[in-house]
Amino acid sequence: MGTKQTPLFICFWITLSFCVTEKVKERTARQRDAEFTDKYQTCMQGVPGAQGRDGNPGINGIPGTPGIPGRDGFKGEKGACVTERFEDPWKPNFKQCAWNSLNYGIDLGKIAECTFTKQRSDSALRVLFSGSLRLKCKTACCQRWYFTFNGAECTGPLPIESIIYLDQGSPELNSTINIHRTSTVEGLCDGIQAGLVDVGIWVGTCADYPRGDASTGWNSVTRVIIEELPK
Repeated sequence: MGTKQTPLFICFWITLSFCVTEKVKERTARQRDAEFTDKYQTCMQGVPGAQGRDGNPGINGIPGTPGIPGRDGFKGEKGACVTERFEDPWKPNFKQCAWNSLNYGIDLGKIAECTFTKQRSDSALRVLFSGSLRLKCKTACCQRWYFTFNGAECTGPLPIESIIYLDQGSPELNSTINIHRTSTVEGLCDGIQAGLVDVGIWVGTCADYPRGDASTGWNSVTRVIIEELPK
């Protein structure tokens, strides 16, 4: 009996020592955690959480006070002197030359001339001829009435002209077929310089056609009107 109790007592003693030792270790670990918490007044950091969503935008802040004015800049270069130009208002400028019963029977050459004073170089001239015209011939013929400016036809943009063409003449020049009609020649001409301008009305032949028997200003008033117009 005494022999069996001795091993049990030894086993109990070993087990008790192990349990006491484990409790002492556990109590010592807790004490260290408590001492760490008391010393640093903080808890041990856990696992980081998920990132939160963005917050709502804040309201605008109070406007700041105006800044200090900047210093003056460098002095600029002297500018060019500009004189303002005031143009005079446009004034009408026109002229009329007239002849009564001119009865001019030439077939080639200048019929009449009217001198005009042009005020500006950047303007245009409007010209008008009004008078009686006639053409007679034995066979087909053509005559041309046109304006000149200081002896030259208009080139801005094109000549100012009018023509009469007959495709069948009269057997005799003294035939009773002798029709005089009041006609006009009119147009605008650019590019004429300011100053005196001799405006002429001429008669001539057409290209590639023979001339006939022309007449200008028979038994009526013939007139040339000249007007300066702004462009």
